[in-house]
Amino acid sequence: MALGRSRGRERTIDYWPGFVDALSTLLLVFIFLLSVFVITQFFLTQEMSGKDSAMARLQSQIRELTELLALERGGRDEAESELGTLRSSLLSAEAERDRLKATGTPAPVDDGSAAQGRADALASDLAKQKDAAAQALSQIDLLNQQIAALRRQMAALEEALDISESKDKESQAKLADLGRRLNLALAQRVQELTRFRSEFFGRLRSILGDRPGIRVVGDRFVFQSEVFFDPGSAQIKPQAGAALDQLAGALASLEKEIPPDIAWVLRVDGHTDNRPISNAQFPSNWELSSARAIAVVQYLIGKGISPAHLVAAGFGEYQPLDTADTDEARARNRRIELKLTER
Repeated sequence: MALGRSRGRERTIDYWPGFVDALSTLLLVFIFLLSVFVITQFFLTQEMSGKDSAMARLQSQIRELTELLALERGGRDEAESELGTLRSSLLSAEAERDRLKATGTPAPVDDGSAAQGRADALASDLAKQKDAAAQALSQIDLLNQQIAALRRQMAALEEALDISESKDKESQAKLADLGRRLNLALAQRVQELTRFRSEFFGRLRSILGDRPGIRVVGDRFVFQSEVFFDPGSAQIKPQAGAALDQLAGALASLEKEIPPDIAWVLRVDGHTDNRPISNAQFPSNWELSSARAIAVVQYLIGKGISPAHLVAAGFGEYQPLDTADTDEARARNRRIELKLTER
């Protein structure tokens, strides 16, 4: 029955953390690129809206100046017509005066001087109207130039927007391709690490054999705490050195074989039973389980294993293999677990 429960609790290899980290990184990159695109779109839209408003104001001014120019031209035409009439009247009056002088008849009071004055005044008004019309035409030309410049700017903004959209599409395509390549690379790395894990566990099986207190549970080696430690202690027993030396030798060989671009670690997990402990050295089972895991890690480092490939973790009594309230269950829960996993 105990063997059946042990096999029922065997855990399978969990590849998902690496995939989740990779997909989270891809999602952050995608969100960053999308944010840059949205901000660029916003500023381009604001810029084009401002140009549209300025163009609308300029076109309104052009319409007003065009209407004013039409009025000025109408007044000028009317003044020119009246001036022509006055000049004709003046010429008639001068001819009549000359005729009367020739016949010796006294000339009546002539209105020629008054007509001349009025003609001069009309000519002056006409000159002023021509000057105003010229100024209006100059302003219209200036406004047309500004409108043309605004249109060129709008065309440049539209071109920049098109380029931005094209680059965004290219970035999305590259991002999708990067995601596929990254997933493929991760899958390859997981397969390689799985192969090395199988080889490592195979070596441990052949080295450690069927020693009591050592068993395989899922994807990890499980050592009963009593193999390495006395009850309530985190000091490695002298007789545990042989097993740890064999473990260090297998791990040293593995370090030479795994390529440096594969991020891996050997995680050493310390577990206790549910009986509380409280003393000056270990206030709780957390401290005891962590101290035991650290002691194993320090021993392996002393045997030449790189600290970059080792992790110590303490779980206290909160990850039991057997939840029964018996001495046998508590003995099974007091353990040191070794797991070769991704960093």
